[in-house]
This record gives sequence, C-alpha cells and structure tokens, in this order.
Amino acid sequence: MPSASRRRSHFRLTFAVLICAVVGFALLQSLTSPVLGPISEHLGTDRNTVTWVLTAYLISAAVCTPIIGRIGDRVGKERMLVASLCALALGCLAAVFAPSIGWLIAARVVQGTGGGAVPLCFGIIRDEFPEQKIAGAVGFTATVVAIGAGVGVVVAGPILDAFGYTGLFWVPFAVTSAAAVAAFVVVPESPVRTPEAISVLPAVLLSGWLVAFLVPLSQGSHWGWTSPQVIGLIVLSVLLCWAWVQVELRSEAPLIDMKMMGRRAIWSCNVVALVLGWTQFSAFVFLPQFAQVDSSHGYGFSASVTMSGLLILPSAVTMVMMGLCSPWLARKVGPRTVVFTGCLMTSGAMAMAAFAHGTPAHFYVANGFLGVGQGMVISCMAGLVVAAVPPEQTGVASGMNANIRNIGGSIGAAVSSMIITAHVGSDGVPAESGFTWAFGLMAATMALVSIAALAIPLVSQEQLVAKLAVEPDPSVLGGLRPH
Repeated sequence: MPSASRRRSHFRLTFAVLICAVVGFALLQSLTSPVLGPISEHLGTDRNTVTWVLTAYLISAAVCTPIIGRIGDRVGKERMLVASLCALALGCLAAVFAPSIGWLIAARVVQGTGGGAVPLCFGIIRDEFPEQKIAGAVGFTATVVAIGAGVGVVVAGPILDAFGYTGLFWVPFAVTSAAAVAAFVVVPESPVRTPEAISVLPAVLLSGWLVAFLVPLSQGSHWGWTSPQVIGLIVLSVLLCWAWVQVELRSEAPLIDMKMMGRRAIWSCNVVALVLGWTQFSAFVFLPQFAQVDSSHGYGFSASVTMSGLLILPSAVTMVMMGLCSPWLARKVGPRTVVFTGCLMTSGAMAMAAFAHGTPAHFYVANGFLGVGQGMVISCMAGLVVAAVPPEQTGVASGMNANIRNIGGSIGAAVSSMIITAHVGSDGVPAESGFTWAFGLMAATMALVSIAALAIPLVSQEQLVAKLAVEPDPSVLGGLRPH
C-alpha cells in the first residue's frame, strides 16, 4: 500500500491521465458501431447476432460500472481505475484474435468490465481538485466521454482501411494500456473511502434482470414476440428486478443505495440519462447504417464506412464546443435550464433525422444539433449528480448515472434494431420506414424526458460549485487531504 505521506501529483497532471482513461473507454463504446456490417461478413454471422457486439459491451458496462464504483469507494479509486483500464486492454487483445462471433462478443464483455473507469474518474476529481475547479472538470470529463464516443464512429472507417479489422482494437489497446501505466504512476491514493462490505447478491440480481430483459428484445423477431421464450424471459426480468430492489432496500451495505436514488436531484438526472443513452447509442449505430444503404433502394447515400462516419463528425465538434460553453451557460441561466434545453435540442435533431434525410447535408445539420443538445445535457448533468451526494458516495452515484446511460443505450440499440429489422424487405435491406420509426421514437422519448429535466432542483452554478467544494469527513481521510 502506498504511504499516506506520499507526495500527491499536481491536479493538472492527474487530469491529463484521467482524460486519457475516459477516451480509451469512450472509443470502445463506438468504434464497432459503423462497421457492424464488415464484422458480420468477416465472421460469417447475421445482422441480429452482430448487434450483440455492441449490446454485450453495454450490458457488461451496465452491470460492472456500479460494482466497480462501489469497490473503488471502499478500496481506493486509483487502484480500481488501474484495474478497469487493464480489463479494457485485456478485452482488446482478446478481440484482436477472435476467430468467431462468440469469441468477439465474449471479448466485448471483458471490455465492458472496464466501464467503472468513468465514475472512478469523477470521484478522483472530487478528491484531488481545487474547490473552484471541480464542477468544470467533472462536466468537461463527462463531455469528453460523449465526444470520444462520437470520434470513435468517425475514425472507425480510416482505421479499418489502414489496419484492417484488428486495428479497431489495437488502437484502443494502445490508449488504455498507456493510461493504465500512467494512472499507476501518477494518480494519488484515494483520501476518501467507505468502510462497508460489498454485497454480491445485488450484483447477481442486477446482471440477471438486465440480461433477461435485453435478450428477448434482440431475439424477439426470430423467436416470435408471443413465444414462450420471449414472454418467459420478460417475466423473469420483472421478478429479478423486483427482487433486486427489495434486496437493496434491506441490505446494510447496498450496492446501490435506493434512498440515495430517491433524491430528487438523482432520480431526475437518472431518468434523463436513461433516455439520453437510448438516443446517443442508437444514433451512433443506425445513422451510419442508414447512410451506408445503397441509394438504389430509394434512400441512403451509398456511403462507405469512412464516409458514413464523417457524417457523425458535426456532433463531435459541436459537443466539444458545448462542453466548453456549458459552464458559462449554467452561470447565466442555471444548470437545470441547460439540461432542459439540451433535451429539446436532441429531440429536434432526431426529428430532423427521421423526416428530413434526403441528402447528406440534412444529416450534417441534424448531427450538428444532436451534438449541441447532448453536450448541454451531459456536461451539466454529471456535476449535478456528484454535487447531490456526500463525497464517500461519489463513485456509486456517478457510476449509477453512467450505468443508467449504458442501460438506456442497451435498450435503445435493441429496440431500434427490433424496429428496423421488422421492416426488412425480401432483398434483406431494411425499408426506409424502419429508420423513420426508429429515429422518430428517439425524438419523441427525448421530448418527453424534458419533463423529467424540469424536476431537477433549481440550483445556480455558484451553488453547484459550493456543493462540490464541501470538505469530506475528516474521519475517513486516512491522513490524506485533497488540494
């Protein structure tokens, strides 16, 4: 164990390492999204099965994110950050040598166990940064996660062209390996820890109901929506979810503190995160797929993987801009107003993708607005969640928020795939109406979730900074103090 007197790194150096860590995680979220077709051909599988390359990663991240955040709160965030990055790197190596689709899906599950990197980074920022810089650093880090996911879609084509299929995993392997070494050397030992034990049963129940719910969504078109398998798994998921909530409520050391989740600031942000994840991940997967459809079918742009990825570039650029501008906007109008406006902007962007997609120019404009909306929501929401809980619960609260966005992404990818595959013609190509319905549903759900955004407590940027700056309980510091 590192000595308590070990000199603490400058917060800017720590921040550079954390940004490298979240970029590695974010790239793996989306690098495979625009190349599911080539992967399907390379490994000899069908459209529904290859979607699990994305879904398996999101499910694994959804299950492991709160667990790793909870373990980090107990044993040290910097240790679990290194472990998470090592899992990401190991999963990349396994994917490089995958001989079959089953192997690749298993490798993606291993990569998903590194999902705890994001909430751990939020917790480390709260431990290490000067008071006045915490809110901005948390918001910017959250934005970088979203930007990295967008960049992954953009660079997937050039990587595939230059290095082949395995390059999609060699690149993030290099990033995550370097970040793991840097985190081990640079990131200081956590000054804030919780003493409670970690429960195993809630983790088993959480993973059980998620898998039982998502499998029938992805396989329902093959099994039949009224088949015993689909109905049985959905009923099982409801029962397991109910059992999970009951166990968490009665546990002395819950994986997820349901009382904490009941706080207005937490549940409202989590509802927004759920639907935002649905829209974000579905857009990354199906906007490129739409563009890649041969225009001879009456829609689509006959785009290559590289060109379809470039259509997502405006969202990455505008997300960067909003990540920088959102703190200023929050000071002017308040974080809640920024989140609410971002939800409506995202809804409008997906409505445009649904009903005005005749040319690539339409997609460029829609994606530009999509980045603006998502950047507004993500950059403010992360800070609101971290500010709503005491320091010792930072990891699990921010982890659950990121986790819920992953759950939303898993559900959204499965539902959108279900809608699109239900409209596949005799030639095996999805009909335009399938994409229209999928994009329209994203627009409608984002419009509805803006109501939940209005439930976020009204708080000024100055109050947010003050909340984030509260000193942790000295009894849990272990002799170490943040800057």
